[in-house]
Amino acid sequence: MSTKYFFLLIAILFVSHGSFAQIVRKRTTLLMGGRFDITLVAKDSLSAEQNIDAVIAEITRIENLISDWKPDSQVSEVNQNAGIRPVKVDKKVFELTQRAIRFSVVTDGGFDISFAAMDKIWKFDGSMTAMPSAEAIQKSVEKVGYKNIILDSVQSTIFLKLKGMKIGFGALGEGYATDKCRDMMLAKGIKAGIINGSGDMSTWGKQPNGNPWNIGITNPFHPEKFLAVVPLQQDAVTTSGSYEKFVVFKGKRYSHIINPATGYPATGLCSVTVFGPNAETANGLSTSLMVLGKKAGLLLLNKYPDYSCLMITDDGKVVKSKNFRIKKFKARL
Repeated sequence: MSTKYFFLLIAILFVSHGSFAQIVRKRTTLLMGGRFDITLVAKDSLSAEQNIDAVIAEITRIENLISDWKPDSQVSEVNQNAGIRPVKVDKKVFELTQRAIRFSVVTDGGFDISFAAMDKIWKFDGSMTAMPSAEAIQKSVEKVGYKNIILDSVQSTIFLKLKGMKIGFGALGEGYATDKCRDMMLAKGIKAGIINGSGDMSTWGKQPNGNPWNIGITNPFHPEKFLAVVPLQQDAVTTSGSYEKFVVFKGKRYSHIINPATGYPATGLCSVTVFGPNAETANGLSTSLMVLGKKAGLLLLNKYPDYSCLMITDDGKVVKSKNFRIKKFKARL
């Protein structure tokens, strides 16, 4: 449904602050099918490394619950029983599904966790020389539709009405995990850090020298350069985009991000970055805005006043939401 692009992180590796030394430790690992960069500020190396271990353990726990590619996860069990029976799931999995369906409602299906059942008829590897037929596109989304996800809050069950239906949390899972790990670290007394899950990023606190974290946003037309560097403290930021995966037919650019309601690729935008307090919500919004396009996307964002966005159109225009809070921001395309 979407691809998240890494934000490049500018961090100080070791700084003494006043009379107290603070250590910044960073570790990169593969989790939830993608890259996680975990950066923590702590009083000593041992504490930092132990807490990074705790973050990895928590992400692994979440992955084992919601990953649709792990055959023994709860979400896989839900998918395996599509059209057969409801499946009882952990309360957190149920609540995540509820929040996903709320996104589906407000986007009229532009966001849909049942996109996992979509037929992969669009190819973005250079092999596709013609658009799929209208009939093939319509058939590709036959098993997609959030209205066929039945939730029972009393029993904590999920039932997919159609055999062959699937749900997947590729568009929310990393953000959900980064938020949970930030909350866990704050509860443990770790006052600053960044959890970056494949470009879904939760930040808190400041660098040891008192400066905010500086997050570089990738330029979609020159991926080796920054579009801008943005200071963050207790924030979240996510990007959805089609920097490299797209096709052009008759002069029109088609993104690899597919509208699950129609089966057609998103057009008009090549990148959407969303800022706000929560990475899960920011991720849902960035994916939705890519699908809905500039006009409808900005209308949707008006319903979430704590969130702002930066859009890059296919023709290189930079569009900011009215509440974009970084006053001195200047894009460098």
